Amino acid sequence: MAGITLAEAEARLTAYLAAEEKVLSGQSYTIGDRTLTRANLKEIQEGIKIWDARVKGLSNGGIRIRHGVSGG
Repeated sequence: MAGITLAEAEARLTAYLAAEEKVLSGQSYTIGDRTLTRANLKEIQEGIKIWDARVKGLSNGGIRIRHGVSGG
């Protein structure tokens, strides 16, 4: 199975951003005696961070640069 493509990661990030917008416009609402609560904003924002990082990583050719000193 192939890895996630840049297009797939961008689509997922877009979906998370849309979900955040919906939650920000109203976390919950009531109709009659029934209440609907949207998804957890904190979880959505964590998903945005994850997918943003994946998009950025794939945009850079999947190259990750880590800084550090090797012990030796």
